[in-house]
Amino acid sequence: MLNVLTPEEALRLMESQFQPRQFVTEDAQVGDVLAEDVIASECVPDFDRSTVDGYAVLAKDTFGCSEAIPAILPVVGAVQMGERPDFSLTPGTCAAIPTGGALPEGADCAVMVEYTEDYGDGTIGIMKSAAPGQNLIFRGDDVKPGDVLFHAGHRLTASDVGALAALGRLNVRVHSQPLVGVISTGDELVSPEQTPGPGQVRDVNLPMLLALLTQWGVKIRDFGRVPDDEPLLLERVRAASEQCDMVLISGGSSVGQKDAVCRVLESLGEVLMHGIAIKPGKPTILAKTGDGKPLVGLPGHPAAAYYIARLFVKPLLDRLRGEQHREQTVTAKLTESVNANHGRAQITACRLEQRDGETLAVPIRSKSGLITQLARADGFFVIPRDCEGLPQGAAVDVILNH
Repeated sequence: MLNVLTPEEALRLMESQFQPRQFVTEDAQVGDVLAEDVIASECVPDFDRSTVDGYAVLAKDTFGCSEAIPAILPVVGAVQMGERPDFSLTPGTCAAIPTGGALPEGADCAVMVEYTEDYGDGTIGIMKSAAPGQNLIFRGDDVKPGDVLFHAGHRLTASDVGALAALGRLNVRVHSQPLVGVISTGDELVSPEQTPGPGQVRDVNLPMLLALLTQWGVKIRDFGRVPDDEPLLLERVRAASEQCDMVLISGGSSVGQKDAVCRVLESLGEVLMHGIAIKPGKPTILAKTGDGKPLVGLPGHPAAAYYIARLFVKPLLDRLRGEQHREQTVTAKLTESVNANHGRAQITACRLEQRDGETLAVPIRSKSGLITQLARADGFFVIPRDCEGLPQGAAVDVILNH
């Protein structure tokens, strides 16, 4: 008999039992999660610069000019890229400037070369008036000292790494990515490359879980398939827990005679939970080793294993790597009513469709073992355990599969 927790209780238990991993100092990479706030100590950019190829001028010298009556100004210098100008502008003069070039002292805007004409005698004609600040980026426009560029818990993207490079801060403290070991168990399982014999099935969960973990950006280790042999399973889980920061065991999580995962996890540490009030996925196990590593027993049915991984394993992983958990969701209206199992939260897969400007959720009716139905879905939604169903037209938050 399982002593189940509600989904909310299960998530709170994970949060109370497991803390973010200690940070390490290393070169920041895409996908790393910051363990500290990144605060600017300098201005970016560090000088006023032009955003166009053209001429640095004083805006007041261009007021009222046009193609018919251009403002004619002598060119007193040319800005070189990567150098600070060694001259300044006085009223009635201009200087050639490239995109990204430093603005000479005295200038307050830049005019695009397309609106100028070179007369070949050291003067140019400006045929369109400019305003102060036009076509310029000023010192500190991007970042000023004291600005918080990123907060701790932020996952770095490629553009974030570029922003860190602009500050000279590629060496920042980040949470190390956890190494997750994956084990699949069951006498009936054969490799996906094999042809199943009578009563056998191809192992779906092992490659699916490895793919999910890869998608989530964590490090993984495949510990393979184990038959329903308790001593052998114990040996494999112990090895995985010693080598990894977290272990997922797929199958054998129920309460049958051959469902040995709970007994194995008890022998390796403390079982914190056995059962979640959710359908599918009720026989889920959460345990921790003596040194505090999480061990998760997932249901053997592929769709149930997928949903539990999405709803509970992913938040736990995000906590270990110091990241705030977020799901990409879309609000949609149900195309038909959906009954629910009172007392357990219910997960329902769905397709998304656009009709008459509305986003609709089309429920997919399937059992927990039918993985191809899950593959045809765009996402899924969860009906709360205290709700007996949702009517047609009800709004649901669809958690996207990608």
